[in-house]
Amino acid sequence: MRAFGYETSTNMEDATSDAGNHSAFLAGGTTLVDLMKLDVMTPSQVVDINQLPMRGIKLTSEGLHIGALEKMSDVAEHPDVVARYPVISQALLKSASAQIRNMASMGGNLLQRTRCGFFRDVSTPCNKRQPGSGCPAIDSWNRGFAILGGSLSCVATHPSDLAVALVALEASVRLQTGASERIVKLDDFYFLPGDTPEKENQLKPGELITEIRIPPLPWARRSLYLKIRDRESYEFALASVALVLDLNGDTIRDARVAVGGVGTKPWNLPNVRAALIGKPLNQQSFEAAAEVATEGAKPLRNNGFKVKLVQKTIVRALMSLGGLA
Repeated sequence: MRAFGYETSTNMEDATSDAGNHSAFLAGGTTLVDLMKLDVMTPSQVVDINQLPMRGIKLTSEGLHIGALEKMSDVAEHPDVVARYPVISQALLKSASAQIRNMASMGGNLLQRTRCGFFRDVSTPCNKRQPGSGCPAIDSWNRGFAILGGSLSCVATHPSDLAVALVALEASVRLQTGASERIVKLDDFYFLPGDTPEKENQLKPGELITEIRIPPLPWARRSLYLKIRDRESYEFALASVALVLDLNGDTIRDARVAVGGVGTKPWNLPNVRAALIGKPLNQQSFEAAAEVATEGAKPLRNNGFKVKLVQKTIVRALMSLGGLA
């Protein structure tokens, strides 16, 4: 780990105004510290933001507002989250380990970096870490990489379970720097890699995620997060689905669907939603809708199995939430 300066900030405007291209914000530190130890991230200045006013879990007529410094474990167990947005609680509880959830912040979870081994190994090329150096994952063992949203520059999957649930719920984030702030839909916040995989999101230098906003959705009470992985604990998804379902008897009135583990960003599926609306609640409808989930998929040599895996994961989630499993 290289030498760096350290400061604790108690003022939002000072923290964001003084931070520059070579600064990093520290909350729980469960991603930042690991990457600094590996020399993947080498900030000259680390600003501890834990004293900033970015906490609170508030349910209002405008929806659910969650401070970016709230701990994952606290949000996962909050009664309003469990009762009204179970998909968020389940996604958090299936993330990381209990110890990490007790430390990690909600904002930090949304900003965690990919677990691609090439990104985390400074002895290998990686366009995300060193633009223009290449992407070895495309021609090597690439079982865990993306089938949706990849490019010739990067095929790394996005690691956050929480982000998948929030994208399905059409959540937004409040971004702040200095005295200015803006609201951005989370689905728009993340970039596809294209030719610039080093640009992962809309954050500007010195800008912070200060709050997560989930719009009111009464039927989000019927929601779930299903995660398929190689082992049950402390493992990233091979495929996952966040599903919210609105039923009118045995007919699907509306739905929200997003998937993880298969895309270079949390992958929203409005085409699956459209294929479900107005359809009867049965396996045939589910399978037909799941077929369109992988339109445009570009499997690599070792991860073609993900096409069927994510389709079957969507069907399984629908069967469970629809009471047919």
